[in-house]
Amino acid sequence: MTGVNRKTFELMVELVLADEQKKKKSGRRPKLIIEDKVLMVIQYWREYRTYYHIGLDWGLSESAVCRIVYKIENILIKSRKFRLPGKKELWKMSSQEDLVVMDVTESPIEKPSRNQKKFFSGKQGEHTLKTQVVIHQKSTAIICLGHGKGRIHDFKLFKNSGIKFGELLKVIADKGYQGINKIHQLSQTPIKKPRGGRLTKEQKKFNRELNRLRITVEHVNRRLKIFKILDYRYRNRHRRFGLRSNLIAGIYNYELAL
Repeated sequence: MTGVNRKTFELMVELVLADEQKKKKSGRRPKLIIEDKVLMVIQYWREYRTYYHIGLDWGLSESAVCRIVYKIENILIKSRKFRLPGKKELWKMSSQEDLVVMDVTESPIEKPSRNQKKFFSGKQGEHTLKTQVVIHQKSTAIICLGHGKGRIHDFKLFKNSGIKFGELLKVIADKGYQGINKIHQLSQTPIKKPRGGRLTKEQKKFNRELNRLRITVEHVNRRLKIFKILDYRYRNRHRRFGLRSNLIAGIYNYELAL
């Protein structure tokens, strides 16, 4: 129902409780207990209904729900319990057995009032925010995320992200990353069909084998988008999107290790 494991929920409650105990404040007793507050935030990520409609369920005002969501999110982010390994981990990974897979997923947004062209994705035919997902192929753990506006090309998003791979690290990406082998020699992308021509049987076989390895990142994208805040049309401020996607990715990694 919530999209998270009970142990994950209990850890989130512990982190919020520990933060509350640091503050010695007297005043009115809060309307919701900490468990209910955490559950409401998870519900917001999972269903991505408006603050108003969630407030009706919990007997709170729209502004109160907004404050609680921001507060809980900030506590979880600052705790660093759901932190991703980060780009530096890719540079340290130099084993020939390690295999990394990259992909870009898009989340629709409301039509911006300014700079609409920068957010318009020709592939999706709407305004979007792009998220570059880098995972370890065998464990399917997320190593790092990168973010950009809908118009930016996947390969340019990769170059802007500043990612550097270890010399012996193997990398697999989709057709949007054509040319990456000039930056990292041990990287592979599917062979594109030549204009007006056809792929050979060997080339088709190579693409199929590559896609079997690459499909793991698609499963990770599907798992992240169980939280509809990353799947439905994003209504909030764009600068908050990166924080939320990294937090949800960290929760995914934590549950993977349970």
